[in-house]
Amino acid sequence: MIKKRYLLSPGPTPLPEEVLSLASEPIFHHRTPQFSQNYMDVTDGLKYVFQTENDVYILASTGSGAMEAAVVNTLSPGDKVICINCGKFGARWAHIARAYGADVKEIVLEWGDNFSKAQLAEVLQEVPETKAVFSTLFATSTGALYDIQGFGEEVSSTKTILVVDGISGLGTTPCPMDDWNVDVLISGSQKAFMTPPGLSYISFSEKAWDLVESSTMPKFYYDAREYRKSLKNKTSPWSPAISLILQQKKSLDIIKSIGLENLIHHHQILGDATRAGVQAIGLDLLPTCPGNVLTAVKVPEGIDGIKLVNIMHDKYKVYIAGAQDPHKGDFFRIAHLGYIGGFDVITGLSALEMTLMDLGYSFEPGQAIKAAEEILKENWQ
Repeated sequence: MIKKRYLLSPGPTPLPEEVLSLASEPIFHHRTPQFSQNYMDVTDGLKYVFQTENDVYILASTGSGAMEAAVVNTLSPGDKVICINCGKFGARWAHIARAYGADVKEIVLEWGDNFSKAQLAEVLQEVPETKAVFSTLFATSTGALYDIQGFGEEVSSTKTILVVDGISGLGTTPCPMDDWNVDVLISGSQKAFMTPPGLSYISFSEKAWDLVESSTMPKFYYDAREYRKSLKNKTSPWSPAISLILQQKKSLDIIKSIGLENLIHHHQILGDATRAGVQAIGLDLLPTCPGNVLTAVKVPEGIDGIKLVNIMHDKYKVYIAGAQDPHKGDFFRIAHLGYIGGFDVITGLSALEMTLMDLGYSFEPGQAIKAAEEILKENWQ
């Protein structure tokens, strides 16, 4: 039997065929007008998705590189910061800040729990000298969405900046950088931007640039001032990932042809269909505030969660994500972002039902697919 592979992981995500094909195009030199035109087209497209008038800088790194760039460019050793640890990647903010000598107040949440604007206001009162609040738009490890608009309202009237990890969330859920008073926003190529891993993006508000100019953290490759200077010459400070940038240009063309608002709505429909499907067969969701990137589902009692993910991968060739430590085996994650359509959701739910039957879970087969189909049919355009 031919077994096709289906990628329903939260990154990397499936890529449009026309994006994939660009990887086979001949390479060209990057200090040329040809590259400069493509480079500026990509930066303009990124500004469209970031919804900002600020420049967006392209780094040849994964999203963690942009996280590090955010820390080393805005802080000095000893600066007080607040890091909202809402999962694996929220914890990474705190790890990076500590590695560079920041004074970190880490707010550790139970995975999937909410953190409100009012709670942030209380912490800011406790630490009035806070230079930066580091937060996450969407916690990829838990499937939870956070109130970035509310956080921006809290910090906008202070000297504190708001730094947001939009690596998985940007393009799937609203996060207008300028309107929501986000001072540093980062993202990455391998999620909703529908490009292979290897590029990350970062943008600074004027408020954040004031901190950049006074920052004494050590930096070289990630020095934002070098990127700002080079962008004026329509190029990058270091050798760029040329093929990835060309692929990102094509994906941004697709995103703009769809329209950002329509793209966000598309991800909402896929999320609603996935959640309806898993709940229709008696499975419970993890977070209290689910978003459009993925659906985190609790493993039912008596079922081996690690085995569930392995069967999905090895037998049915549907690549979902398991939970990360320290919750490995407790839940699994079905992603619905990037180049994914409604029938991909149906395929994923079908494989999940077949896997659960293999593991002896009792339910009425077909109900997950039926529930998802009802939402997809209603919203199909």
